[in-house]
Amino acid sequence: MDVDAALVTEPEGEFEIDTVQLEEPQAGEVLVRVVGAGVCHTDMIVRDQLYPTPLPAVLGHEGSGVVEAVGPGVTGLEPGDNVVLSYDYDGDCHSCRDGHPAFCEDFFEHNFSGARPEDGTSPISRDGERVSGRFFGQSSFATHAIATERNVVPVDDDVPLELLGPLGCGIQTGAGGVINSLDPQAGSSIAIFGAGSVGLSAVMAAGIKGCTEIISVDLKPNRLEKALELGATETVNPAAVDDVVETVRELTGGGVNYALETTGVPDVAEQVVETLTQRGTAGIIGAPALGTEASYDVNNLLLNGRTITGIVEGDGDPQQFIPDLIELYRQGKFPFDELVTYYDFEDVQQAVEDSESGETIKPVLRVSEP
Repeated sequence: MDVDAALVTEPEGEFEIDTVQLEEPQAGEVLVRVVGAGVCHTDMIVRDQLYPTPLPAVLGHEGSGVVEAVGPGVTGLEPGDNVVLSYDYDGDCHSCRDGHPAFCEDFFEHNFSGARPEDGTSPISRDGERVSGRFFGQSSFATHAIATERNVVPVDDDVPLELLGPLGCGIQTGAGGVINSLDPQAGSSIAIFGAGSVGLSAVMAAGIKGCTEIISVDLKPNRLEKALELGATETVNPAAVDDVVETVRELTGGGVNYALETTGVPDVAEQVVETLTQRGTAGIIGAPALGTEASYDVNNLLLNGRTITGIVEGDGDPQQFIPDLIELYRQGKFPFDELVTYYDFEDVQQAVEDSESGETIKPVLRVSEP
């Protein structure tokens, strides 16, 4: 079938809408009419080929929509279901069997290869030429997407469907980084570096977990203001202080119990650990270019009981965690809609530029009517 999709055809190129051909769903696959699709930093680092998904490609990995058809063997979904599309995984490796699919041993192949991991084929082509598809098991910068039963999450129809796509990646990553990975104790302190959609989701999650000192660190004043609105107790702009590490340590009387890095900047990843008090825990979410390294003082930092943990997708099982976040939203405890600005699908390039400039926290493309 012919569908409209936003393609990237060259490194650092623009997203341009064109007609592509999309296959019918194969065994275990689902055809989804995309209603909304969040724009995420990961789309941009793949556009720039810091992660080498082959180009041309249809990116997009925060989709929401309506099931239109299911392939052979699909039993838990049917046409007409409202769904959120999340990351893909194999379901068979040790991490998946242990309830941690975000750490799937074949995560890269399932999400960044641009192909079905089973046979290397892509469900998308253009005029007979292969286009990388199944990005994060979906490629949702399109009017329709082929996903798998594994990474399609049914949702109720009492919440706006076009809003829910970012729960598939950025929002669940920030919230899960706090709720699932760091799991802070009530009354503890936390510093969150980066106040984009991931960092601000973490701010809200820290409030849900009962943290009483929540410090948001970012260079954008508008994002720091939003952090205060969403529950941060203090903000730090590194451009306005002499030493961001010392500032955080002074605000907390010696360091935070927990810290979270969401920027993907190696220097910031090092600072995050330095803000910890003894026996504190740092979570690293931000994804720099492959091969990037950060260094730490083993004696003065790590041997004082500090822990560094890597976090992918908030270490949540989407089938369970996304409905949990929706329920928190219903109860008014997780107002992630305050991060969202909507764009028409044809304005995808503007949405990307506004995200990169920091003008928009979480752009969401309105692709079709719910």
